[in-house]
Amino acid sequence: MSSFIVSGKRPSGPRATTAPRSLREAWVALAGLSAVFLFEMLDNSILNVALPVIGRELHASTTALQWVTGAYAVVFGGLMLAFGAIADRFGRRRIMLLGLVLLGVASLATAVVTTPEQLIAVRATMGVAAAMTTPGSMALAFRLFGEDGLRVRALTLISTVGLVGLAIGPTAGGLVLAIAPWQVLLLVNVPIAAIAFFCVRYGIAADDPAGLHHDPLDVPGMLLGTAAIVLTLLAPTLFVDEGSGSWAPWATTAAAAASVICFVLRERRARHPLLDLKLLALPLVSSGLAYKAAAGLATAGLGYMVTLQLQLDWGWPPALAALGMLPQVVVLIAGSPFVDPFVRRVGLDRAAWTSTAAVVSGLAVYGLLGRFGYVWIALALVLVAAGMRVVGVVAGLNVVRGLPANRTTIGTALVDTASQVTSGTGIAVTGTILALLFTGGIAAYPWSPRQTGEFHQAVTTASLTLTVVAAALVAWGFVRTRRAAGDRAAGPHDGEYTA
Repeated sequence: MSSFIVSGKRPSGPRATTAPRSLREAWVALAGLSAVFLFEMLDNSILNVALPVIGRELHASTTALQWVTGAYAVVFGGLMLAFGAIADRFGRRRIMLLGLVLLGVASLATAVVTTPEQLIAVRATMGVAAAMTTPGSMALAFRLFGEDGLRVRALTLISTVGLVGLAIGPTAGGLVLAIAPWQVLLLVNVPIAAIAFFCVRYGIAADDPAGLHHDPLDVPGMLLGTAAIVLTLLAPTLFVDEGSGSWAPWATTAAAAASVICFVLRERRARHPLLDLKLLALPLVSSGLAYKAAAGLATAGLGYMVTLQLQLDWGWPPALAALGMLPQVVVLIAGSPFVDPFVRRVGLDRAAWTSTAAVVSGLAVYGLLGRFGYVWIALALVLVAAGMRVVGVVAGLNVVRGLPANRTTIGTALVDTASQVTSGTGIAVTGTILALLFTGGIAAYPWSPRQTGEFHQAVTTASLTLTVVAAALVAWGFVRTRRAAGDRAAGPHDGEYTA
């Protein structure tokens, strides 16, 4: 079975090999990387449907159930930068294989879980495994091919597999629970991890040392960066759960800000920083992160508000509300064949800002017209999904192609971190505005006419607030994209998109 080198430049000597000229030539590698992304997306959705069953069987409190899902997200988001740096230092393929082993072992441990605390520990360990594997999947796919056209097609394929997992997760979880215990929902990770391990092990050659850096690891920077991200992800949850009147979310926000400041100071002074802040000033990198942040902010805020409106404002049952989100699911999955032709037609740079603008437009449509009927909500969902389908591929690709070859994994970790943090921020902003404008318990049904009016006012305010912030990020990204285009026009650049 053939293997392919994944380095930024074609190596010389006995390790040299020809980069695959089509997706079919790299099918083993792509199957493994797709399985990695499937695990991440499936884990984000499949367990939610089982939370009531888990609560009953393990006698878990509401807080414990929250941490069954929250522990995974916080650990995953908090450790991505650290493991991105480790992968760029010691090998992306090596760290991914270790992460897949850890995932398999943690998933097997689910079979012997008897307390909520044990399950939370298992979920946190899965978060570590996700941080070790997910950023590397995009970095390895980028290094696998020698031209941006194949990279776009490969990343579209990988993301499509993940989106299918995200879409079918709740339905599949419900069907499994009808015939099997809830532990099966996590044990399914074992065969996924085994398939991914086999395909990555035999489909991708070990990293060429020339494509890795050899600087000492910035351990203080890792600790400060992890603390900053973890606290930033915790703060939105506390704002939503405890409200803006509690001291805990504000204290957590202050601690997050202090950690960010300390991290920046450390990285500016360190001889071998975890994240060279000068890289963030590169036009392609800053624009890609701005687009990803804008999309994460808009998508999370819209999803949160639409869910509340369909079920609490309009009184739709959960099953009907799930069908109400169907336009988004259909576009995310069915839009895959159109991503590559669209990018070929307009180019990577224009595809990035136009797709992000579509996401922000969808949020604006919802904020202005969503209360007047479901057709406007459906239109907003379609716009957001269509934009996300493209920006999910091209924004990350722009970041990676704007970085040195030995920093690609931390680049993809930055992209994922930007999305995680801004998604949490979108929910926090929405939840805080709802808490300020809505009187009484939002889950208490039916609402009075005054409460309905307060909800509509809160949703409009939150939507337009997020729209303004996201639009500003798109504008900043557009300016940086124009700067990148100017830099390329001034001299040759090997990252241009080719058919």
